[in-house]
Amino acid sequence: MQNPTAAMLVIGDEILSGRTRDSNMHFLAGELTKHGVRMMEARVVGDDQSAIVAAVNELRARWDHVFTSGGIGPTHDDITADAMAAAFGVSIDHREDAMALLQAHYDRSGLPFNEARQRMARIPAGARLIDNPVSTAPGFSLENVYVMAGVPKIFEAMVASVMPTITGGAPLLSQSLRVERGEGDIAEAFGKLAMRFPDLSMGSYPFIHNGAHGTNLVIRGTDAGQIDLAMGELVRLFK
Repeated sequence: MQNPTAAMLVIGDEILSGRTRDSNMHFLAGELTKHGVRMMEARVVGDDQSAIVAAVNELRARWDHVFTSGGIGPTHDDITADAMAAAFGVSIDHREDAMALLQAHYDRSGLPFNEARQRMARIPAGARLIDNPVSTAPGFSLENVYVMAGVPKIFEAMVASVMPTITGGAPLLSQSLRVERGEGDIAEAFGKLAMRFPDLSMGSYPFIHNGAHGTNLVIRGTDAGQIDLAMGELVRLFK
């Protein structure tokens, strides 16, 4: 059985402008790999409802799971929840359970649960809440789409909440070999080796160290025996 697949949609003008460096995609890819889910695609869109709707509809039709980050806060430019409602063709309103969670949180904090903060309780109809143990404001999921905050600590906590509910596959394993040669020197032999192991993924990643060119060769797959065999061949070729 093939491993489940996933994609990520990063939402926010601040990412596209370069003002904020995204770390959530890197974190999610690592967690999915450990869970046996293959990250197949990642996109970044700005705070534009039509762009979000188009992207999430394409991704959810193509891959088993879609994870989004960003745009579910209390300000006017937090439009992800409305975009998800539009993408799924459902209504959106303040949810009683989300309102109760947030009311209790702000009561404990001694802060007013004002209209802006109440925006974070607007949830598309039919969605399931995603727990947020960091700041309480929930994410939500609709079918195979998981909508989460952009703040890294909150995003990571939400991923931890969601991951046990997702059926994974065989753990994705990898081994790597550092070769003090440029890609052009090893490409032909490496390509032939990859053809001999079609069930494995092999990639080359060049680097320059102290002015010398080198390449990190990485073998990935779910069959540890096949990876060991291919790595043995790789070592014989280039060591």
